[in-house]
Amino acid sequence: MKFPSLKDLQQHVPQIGQLEWIGIRPSKRSSVLTPEVVHLDPVDGIAGDHYSRKGGNRQVTLIQKEHLQTIGSILKGQPVDPALTRRNLVISGINLLALLKRQIRIGDEVILEITGNCHPCSRMEENLGDGGYNAMRGLGGVTARIIRGGELNLNDQVFAIRVVDV
Repeated sequence: MKFPSLKDLQQHVPQIGQLEWIGIRPSKRSSVLTPEVVHLDPVDGIAGDHYSRKGGNRQVTLIQKEHLQTIGSILKGQPVDPALTRRNLVISGINLLALLKRQIRIGDEVILEITGNCHPCSRMEENLGDGGYNAMRGLGGVTARIIRGGELNLNDQVFAIRVVDV
C-alpha cells in the first residue's frame, strides 16, 4: 500500500468551511457593523471597512469560529464575540492555518490568497480583558489579499483551491 507524500497531504484539504460572520468598521474605533452581504474588490478591499487597503497582503482578516471558542475557554468564559477580535470574517469547518500561502474560494465568486498570520495587538487587553492578548496568541487568525472580488454572503461555503503542479 502506497501512502501519500507529505506534499500530497498538504495539498489535500477536503473539508468545506462556512462563512459564519462578517464584520466591518466604517471608521477607526467605531462600532462593528455585521452585514449579511459585503462586496470585496482586489483594488479597494472590503466595501465600507475603514481598514480597506489599496492592494497589499492584509486586505481581509479571517479567524476560525473554533478558535473563538478556545480563546473564550482560555479566558474562562463563553466563546469570544467576533466583533471584539477586530477581524472581518469568521470561518468554521476548515483549518485556515493549513492554507497559508494558498487560495480559497468563498461562495461563487470571491478568491482570497491567505498571506500570513494575523497576530493579536495590544487592543485585545482592552477588548477581551486581562490576558486577552496572550489568549489570542497563535489563535488570531490569518490575513489575506483579494485575488478575485465579488459578493460575500453570510453562510457561503469556503473551499481550498488545490494547487496544481505546472
